[in-house]
Amino acid sequence: MKLINLLAGVGVIGLVVLGGVMAKTNPPQEEYESYATGKLTEYVKTNVCKKTTGFLEKVINFQCDKVLDSGKTEIRNVIAGSTKRQDYIIFSIYTTNLNVNSLVPGVRLDAFLPTEPVYQFESIGVFGNFYTYKAEQKGKVMGNRQSVEIVMGGLSR
Repeated sequence: MKLINLLAGVGVIGLVVLGGVMAKTNPPQEEYESYATGKLTEYVKTNVCKKTTGFLEKVINFQCDKVLDSGKTEIRNVIAGSTKRQDYIIFSIYTTNLNVNSLVPGVRLDAFLPTEPVYQFESIGVFGNFYTYKAEQKGKVMGNRQSVEIVMGGLSR
């Protein structure tokens, strides 16, 4: 009986210590904004800029990578304004809804697209890291939902 009580006590202490570590390493929203800005910028550079650079440069002399690098502050502000954090003390869930028109101020991208895409990302912040487990495109005009092939999981640091 004493052995069971000892094991139960050690288990409870272990859970309390684990909970304390998780609470201390639950990353704040500012760290999520940095993470999401970096991942979004990296995704756009790889999957948008590299695929459309020739066309865009010829049409409007546009240098995608440079615009993204110089606009990181604006991108972060858009992410900050479109993210909701649910803080569960030992971890947090971040839901970000991005409208493509908010990404490029002054340019209505939906004029070139059949719908006005809204992207929804859900990420968990735990142990000082972020993992994106849901990335979905929702077309505003047609109301369609498509899974977005974006690998955004990984470490924040």
